[in-house]
Amino acid sequence: MDDKLSTIGATLAHTEERMRGGRRISERLWPTGFGALDPLIGGGLRAGSLVLLAGPQGLGKTTFAVQVCRTVARTGRPVVYFSFEHDAEDLVLKLMALEAGEKDDSHQVRLSSIREAFDAVDAGPLEERLAHVPGALRALAEVRSYAEMLFVHRSTGARTDLAQIRERVDEVRAATGTTPMVVVDYLQKVLVPGRVGDEVERSTVVVEGLKDLAIDLAAPVLAVVAADKQALRTGMRMRTHHLRGSSALAYEADVILVLSNKFDVVAKHHLTYDLGNAERFRQWAVLSVEKNRFGRDSIELEYKKRFDQGRFEPDGREVAEQLIDDRVFVE
Repeated sequence: MDDKLSTIGATLAHTEERMRGGRRISERLWPTGFGALDPLIGGGLRAGSLVLLAGPQGLGKTTFAVQVCRTVARTGRPVVYFSFEHDAEDLVLKLMALEAGEKDDSHQVRLSSIREAFDAVDAGPLEERLAHVPGALRALAEVRSYAEMLFVHRSTGARTDLAQIRERVDEVRAATGTTPMVVVDYLQKVLVPGRVGDEVERSTVVVEGLKDLAIDLAAPVLAVVAADKQALRTGMRMRTHHLRGSSALAYEADVILVLSNKFDVVAKHHLTYDLGNAERFRQWAVLSVEKNRFGRDSIELEYKKRFDQGRFEPDGREVAEQLIDDRVFVE
């Protein structure tokens, strides 16, 4: 979209036209599917907003992002997932596992079982390969129901820059007739041509470009971000100032979400007086709403990890226990 000058009067007229046309506020919201989170951020991811998702390695940032994509795609809206870390089949496996996990009450579904079925040397259609995996056939049917709305771009740090991201988004908009939500996994790997070695400068260019993209599209952009080395130390709670690169990340973002292991960030006294809590806390991730232009921030929610099924349980709640930024482990 070209830069243009307009008056508040023109904006009011455009808004009135939108309202007369019957377009509701829900059309400007993309629900995440995570209970307790959507009400905090105004009902979901908002049109024109940039949302950053951070957390230590292995704590489910991609899992969380894929789960949001699946929620959006199920509503019939397109999503473009720029994946610098995983190929498209890895994401298919995650989708299959989370759908099967939600649909099978036996709790026997495993991501590993679905992967084994996909990798089996025996020839045959997917239905035959998955027949013995609990819930897998229903999961396959569910994934197929929204599969054409979820686009995956295998991105690389050597080729995928902001211009290519815009081009691919325009392709999806032309193909579907609808503006897609955009997911970038992850931000620090987006190529900035001609800027080598200066991560602060590159991060600034990328985050400003993604914010402009969100505004131009009138759709949300969700970007996974990496943390600096200090925040990766065991027992350290990641905060906004730990995001790797430029301070522009915190400035440009509308919402910043940070994942932590609950066991790592809960206060020592919750473990000292009830050693059974240690195992329970390991099963939960804390999602901190560090910044929120659309509601309350400094809120900690918790979601149960089901990484064996490629998902988080979507029913969240506010954390009841005291959390701290750094602590000595008690096993």
